[in-house]
Amino acid sequence: MFSRFVSTTVSTSVSMRSASFSSSSAVSQEANLKLGRLNHVAIAVPDLNEAAALYRNLGASVSAPQDLPEHGVTTIFVNLENTKLELLHPFGDNSPIQNFLAKKPGGGVHHLCYEVDDIYKAIAEVKAKGFQLLDKEPKIGAHGKPVVFIHPKSVNGVLTELEQA
Repeated sequence: MFSRFVSTTVSTSVSMRSASFSSSSAVSQEANLKLGRLNHVAIAVPDLNEAAALYRNLGASVSAPQDLPEHGVTTIFVNLENTKLELLHPFGDNSPIQNFLAKKPGGGVHHLCYEVDDIYKAIAEVKAKGFQLLDKEPKIGAHGKPVVFIHPKSVNGVLTELEQA
């Protein structure tokens, strides 16, 4: 239910957002980009072990920690029947999660991740539609697949990750 609501809300937001941009290119006039399923909801946490224990206590399957130095995070995935939660904790000195936790010491929802069929086509299309990306090129994410982030200012204040399906 939640993933259907989020998917519908974001799809509607993306459609409305793209309609507000005018461009002579055909790609910005048509809705070629199709967001796939909600891959995960990422939650920044001040204590990774404590957060993992909380979800284990609720009966969820919890993965081992994985360090992602390129992204400045250590992640743990909480596997649910219909999606995943990604628990994020700072890794290294330049972690964007450290900045997030400085503003919200108790943690909170950090981003939503949606699957796309072709990350490179998705990047070209969101750029053509005026969305601001945080990186010029995709990076390899926690699932070993290319990912890219759309700036929250472009998506109703929500940091949005696109991941190759």
